Amino acid sequence: MSHKKRVYPQQQFQITEPQQPIGQPQFVNGFQQQNIPQQPIYNNVQGQFTPQAPQPAQNMDYLQQNFQQMNIQQQPAQPAYEQQAYVPQESFNNGKPMNQLYHVDLLNEVPPSISDLKLPPPPLIVPVNKFATPQGSMTANKCEDYVRCTLNAIPKTNSLLKKSKLPLAVYLHPFNKLNSDDESIPLVTSGSIDRCRRCRGYLNCFVEVLTNGNKWKCNMCNLTNDFMGNSRNEKRTYEEIMEMDQLNYSVVDFIAPKQYSVRAVPPAVYCFVLDCSLNALQNGLFATTCRTILECLDTLPNRDNRTRISLICVDSSVHFFKFRNVSSNTNQEQQVDENGQPLQEPFDVQMLDVGDIDEPYLPASSGLLIPLSDARSQLEQLFTRLPETFGNSRNTNFALTAALKSAKEVIGTIGGKIIVVSASLPNMGEGSLSIRSEKQFVDTKKESSQLLTSQHSFYKSFCVDANKQQVTIDLFLASEKYIDVATHANLSRFTSGQLKFYPGFSASNLADITKFTKEFSKHINMDFSNEAVMRTRGSHGLKVDTYFGHSFVRASDMAAMPTFPRDQAYVCELSIDESISKEYAYIQTGILLSTNNGQRRVRVITVCIPTTDSISQVFASVDQLALTKFYAAKAISKINLGTSLIETREHLDKQVVDILQVYKQTNGNITQGSSLKLCANMKMFPVLMQALIKNLAFRSGAVPSDHRANMLNILESNTIKEFILSIYPDIYSLHDMPDEAGLPDEETGEIVLPDCINASHAMFEKYGLYLVDTGSQLFIWVGGEAVAELLQDAFGIMSIDQLPIGKLEVPYIQTSEFNIRINNIISKIRENDETCSYKNIYFVKGHSMSEPVNNSSAELSSMRTWLHSFLVEDKCGEVQTYRAYLSSLNSKVGK
Repeated sequence: MSHKKRVYPQQQFQITEPQQPIGQPQFVNGFQQQNIPQQPIYNNVQGQFTPQAPQPAQNMDYLQQNFQQMNIQQQPAQPAYEQQAYVPQESFNNGKPMNQLYHVDLLNEVPPSISDLKLPPPPLIVPVNKFATPQGSMTANKCEDYVRCTLNAIPKTNSLLKKSKLPLAVYLHPFNKLNSDDESIPLVTSGSIDRCRRCRGYLNCFVEVLTNGNKWKCNMCNLTNDFMGNSRNEKRTYEEIMEMDQLNYSVVDFIAPKQYSVRAVPPAVYCFVLDCSLNALQNGLFATTCRTILECLDTLPNRDNRTRISLICVDSSVHFFKFRNVSSNTNQEQQVDENGQPLQEPFDVQMLDVGDIDEPYLPASSGLLIPLSDARSQLEQLFTRLPETFGNSRNTNFALTAALKSAKEVIGTIGGKIIVVSASLPNMGEGSLSIRSEKQFVDTKKESSQLLTSQHSFYKSFCVDANKQQVTIDLFLASEKYIDVATHANLSRFTSGQLKFYPGFSASNLADITKFTKEFSKHINMDFSNEAVMRTRGSHGLKVDTYFGHSFVRASDMAAMPTFPRDQAYVCELSIDESISKEYAYIQTGILLSTNNGQRRVRVITVCIPTTDSISQVFASVDQLALTKFYAAKAISKINLGTSLIETREHLDKQVVDILQVYKQTNGNITQGSSLKLCANMKMFPVLMQALIKNLAFRSGAVPSDHRANMLNILESNTIKEFILSIYPDIYSLHDMPDEAGLPDEETGEIVLPDCINASHAMFEKYGLYLVDTGSQLFIWVGGEAVAELLQDAFGIMSIDQLPIGKLEVPYIQTSEFNIRINNIISKIRENDETCSYKNIYFVKGHSMSEPVNNSSAELSSMRTWLHSFLVEDKCGEVQTYRAYLSSLNSKVGK
């Protein structure tokens, strides 16, 4: 294959910034979809545009950027930010190295340097003598994928913390892979767990090992403890002690002893609740779900062969399925016919209908929840026949709450997951929902309280009982009509579940089927962990206040999860209740859970953070990404309680102003004149906060409440990488990407991605080709003046008029290296073993000279408007451009 690069027209002129949209474009994902022609089903022929289909997966090892730990005498590490005219400040505190403070003038940082978004946070500078072992100084405290603190230098006093106007919180992503086999976390299998007798902190890589390995001093409360093995006369040598994983790594798994369990480890349990009403039948959701479950029967987590399955279909009645004559066949030989082919077992499943939706009951005492391994054949036949069973139904009713109560009764003695797949608004029985009056409340002070909170108390009260019985509720909602995402979201929020929303779903569009099946299958195939409890502790002076995220908060420092979601993250807010005298503080999170291989395990995550009495060093150690994530979590919690969007936006804006004012007051000697100064490690913070305000979750304007509630749900629970992508998209310029982009790296074999450009229309050329990754979907923007050579190499067409728009798949052209590189880049972006998301591609083309004035189709106009809403450095509705935003901040700070 030739690596010769075709030269396309380079930058000659720029197009002016178009008028920006107000609120959500009317076409988004099917909302008011009648103005958009349905995409045809193209044949999957080389060189043709096709609806989206599965892409080849490629393994992705994310680059880990770590800092060398330092001796106490060494100079502090220089921050990895681009070299500017920074003014270094004092970098030592009581003789210990600290991050240096570098000032930047934000007014001179336009456009902002977005490469900073990919940099690691300021390092946690901890000297070697603070680690339990010499090896630990090289392998521990490097855990930013699992835990990040908003402040990598913690104020010693509460007064200093309040003075800084900065929050103290930790971002937690306890499991950063969907499947545990993809993680390389040390596992301690000794069956004993060393814990402090007083504070109950876990043995970790920052304790002090004493008296030749016989005792250890707790770094959380300073109490001296015996090593558990040695206290039971199971003597271990000093060398063995120093090689313990828990003394060398910040993230460690333990197999828990029996006293960590109140009952035998339960099996993985899945209860599927499927909407079989007319809406689900007409848009193909019911048949698509049955087919997807059928294809996943062999990949569901079932390592110990104990996984159990139940199925409930619901319309105006609750339909149960009783499996008869199910017996263990683990040791039985497979029966075959005369040709040696496996014999299909008799279909012995009975459908039992319950019409009493006010007081639903179980129609059978057994056979409703069956072992997957024992009923594999019957399940396969059932899911194959179901679409035909309900195919002629014209029932428009949907009694969701009756089905939920029934499902909880089926699995309640064991616990597990209730997975709801619905295309209808619940309209029968308790918890019936109505279509809200959006026009009356949208973009008003009452929007949050009237459109974004729960319509009915059932959707919260039911979660209390579900948590008691270790039941999680996941929801997959797919409808072109209003479905009240805001109310449904309570079910997943308080039971550690997840909600996925597919507006405008239609099984006639292969792209919709692909997205749903990929996300649904990844979700149910994700490693199953249940009966989870997460607790965070701080060393002396630190107090845990609350958690944000999908969980049931039992106490300020404890969150319960009936099943633990591996694709979600949490934020834990802390405070300083007593002055900290020590030079280093510690935060430890322990997660106790049961795995799907029958084990009870504990994951312990411990981080060491230096303390300081200098506000300059506090600012120099701010993690701007974690900080933005915290403010988003706090704002979402306010909206969930009914705070208006207007007040929430004002609150977010005030946080930026307050921080800039404090920075100016404490660094008065360098903030004279018209400059707007902030530390280098926070220079993207104003960009991110304004992007957050412009996000669909918070922006002003007429945004459909289902779409807004869905984005609030996404931002509340997603990982920090996906969160940043959701508020500030990655944009790649493809027409002038370097030669190595889109090809495997010679050393790692990973596909090389081009550098990102700023999210502003000023960066787009009329003749250019761009790929925009918003976190939820991908856009391919083709300039209206793109030359024929570019179009031919990229898509196999000769004119911009031949380019289709909408939800499509990039054609694969084997003879075009440029096309192959584009497809490689898309595959690289789509591959993800951290979340269950899959991104559809939308084609958009820019204005061309040959395009008649005012002759754009409604779909093309809406597509352009939608894409422009993600260019967050430009004006969006009532929110000004980033340059104008900085000017307004400068005026407010100067008052």
